[in-house]
Amino acid sequence: MHLQVTSLTFDQATTILHWIYPSPYDFYNMEVSDEAYAELLDGSYQAVVDQAQLVGFFCTGRSAQVPAGLPLGLYADDCLDLGLGRHPDVTGQGTGFAFCSFVLETVKAESSLPIRLTVATFNERAIHLYEQLGFRQQSTFSTAHATFIVMTQFHA
Repeated sequence: MHLQVTSLTFDQATTILHWIYPSPYDFYNMEVSDEAYAELLDGSYQAVVDQAQLVGFFCTGRSAQVPAGLPLGLYADDCLDLGLGRHPDVTGQGTGFAFCSFVLETVKAESSLPIRLTVATFNERAIHLYEQLGFRQQSTFSTAHATFIVMTQFHA
């Protein structure tokens, strides 16, 4: 893999909004709407490409937070929130560690804050990967659709 970060384009946002994940990961399928485009193109999202092919994206800040965690006080400003997405065709193929390591290196070059992410509890593959990368569970919360774990990486 030869990964690079680029600003997310409208065409890439369109591609991401049409990604279809198999069950149970279909939880991550996005609705195509003006609001979805606005969020993806608000500057908090970056594309990750491998030899000019879109293989994933990441976002930082409020876009990486699950809104239901906000009133619970789970997103204090002492960490940088990170959200990740991978093309459905490249998930489950053993490249997640390299992808996530690359994203973490990219984000850490911009901020010295500890990294925090939120993941649905059913996503055991991601949780295992994040634990391998030094993330530890800080809290959990539930919505009508899923239960989430908030994980923090204080140092890698």
